[in-house]
Amino acid sequence: MPSIGKIALFIDGSNLYATSKALGFDIDYRRLLGEFQSRGTLLRAFYYTTVVEDQEYSSIRPLVDWLDYNGYTVVTKLTKESFDGTTGRRKLRGNINVELAVTAMELARHVDQIVLFSGDGDFRSMVEALQRRGVRVTVVSTLSTQPPMVADDLRRQADVFVDLAELKLQVGRDPAERPVAREMRQLPQFLQRGAINRDDRVE
Repeated sequence: MPSIGKIALFIDGSNLYATSKALGFDIDYRRLLGEFQSRGTLLRAFYYTTVVEDQEYSSIRPLVDWLDYNGYTVVTKLTKESFDGTTGRRKLRGNINVELAVTAMELARHVDQIVLFSGDGDFRSMVEALQRRGVRVTVVSTLSTQPPMVADDLRRQADVFVDLAELKLQVGRDPAERPVAREMRQLPQFLQRGAINRDDRVE
């Protein structure tokens, strides 16, 4: 595979999670890192996500901890809880778009290519600004769902668009290798019933 120079990955965590789920597979973040290390000099791999304020346990926490110790730079932001006076429903506010865009612009002079894992159209202006600085931008999302997970203007702005469905073999996780599956193969049969509720999101 030809080298594409110095690369930085920017992963919009919630967007990538939703996209992979819509396509019916889980992301193996170790394989994802290896895939792009093989394509050039990977300078940084950023993972952005929000966490709920004052929540004792978050389902995203094990993944965040694993990523933090396995080659990713994790950026988290607390969401703020509010109540809609009209509907009485709880609302969570917060996104990481600004933080991601600022870091991408700061890193622009050090990289040849930025790979953005998101279909959020709010990033179109950022992509255009990076391109003006001579950075090639690849957007990874999907057109394979109905409706597509990628905004049309973001896809058109990108130098390269990669459908996540095409990367399934390279970055997807084999269901047989999920931690629960491994644990259950090692447990006596009479104990397996009690293992099915274990958290199996990360290795």
